[in-house]
Amino acid sequence: MESFKQNDGNRDELIIQQQREIEKEISDTTPLVSEQLPLTCLWAEYNGDDIFTAKIQDLSTKYKFIRRTRPDGNCFFRAFAYSYLEYLISNSSAYQEFRKLAEESKDKLVQLGFPSFTLEDFHETFMEVIKRVSPDNPGGPSKVQSELHKIFNEQGYSDYVVVYLRLITSGKLQEEADFYQNFIEGDFTIEEFRHQEVEPMYKESDHIHIIALCTALGAGVRVEYLDRGEGGTVKAHDFPEGTEPRIYLIYRPGHYDILYPN
Repeated sequence: MESFKQNDGNRDELIIQQQREIEKEISDTTPLVSEQLPLTCLWAEYNGDDIFTAKIQDLSTKYKFIRRTRPDGNCFFRAFAYSYLEYLISNSSAYQEFRKLAEESKDKLVQLGFPSFTLEDFHETFMEVIKRVSPDNPGGPSKVQSELHKIFNEQGYSDYVVVYLRLITSGKLQEEADFYQNFIEGDFTIEEFRHQEVEPMYKESDHIHIIALCTALGAGVRVEYLDRGEGGTVKAHDFPEGTEPRIYLIYRPGHYDILYPN
């Protein structure tokens, strides 16, 4: 009996070790956010797959470029933040509105019961990032864009932005718990869902995360779904429904990347 337990323990350790090696390989070979790439680079991934090839062809009539994000469970939040800040760099009035909302967000979260000491560092870093990509910074849009890309590929800054957006999302779910409870599958309460599926890093995002974050920040997102669904076209979904998208993402099972319309 003892040897069975030992074998189980060894197997678990081996699985954890393999997982760590896979994660290290991903982090060593994949940037947090890539350069812009031609959308046609997707063809190489689905070479010989008629369904995906037809859908990528359809997608290429609407979008020219893709920007990849690291597949680490934080891809939605990282892609959202990068894409929205990139939009704001060339939209000064929208940038000022967002900066004000971001500045006030910490006090709102404190009012909802989040401990101030937990929020302090994350909010401070979030505001620093927003200030570093202001449209009014010297050097013009191309210099600010370059700064944005640099920031998002520095793990410390990039992850702090993700953490803070997760907290904003969690706050929205708490604020409108009665509404969001309808979207939660299984026996989770809103509080359990927030603490287990929203706030921890590396947890993948679903519709409920997207709707809550978009609503909290007043930002529209269009997600293009590249999957094996019927038909040769890619289905798009706007969050929240009826809003004009400022952020364009592509979703493939378990992963989000950034898109650039033609």
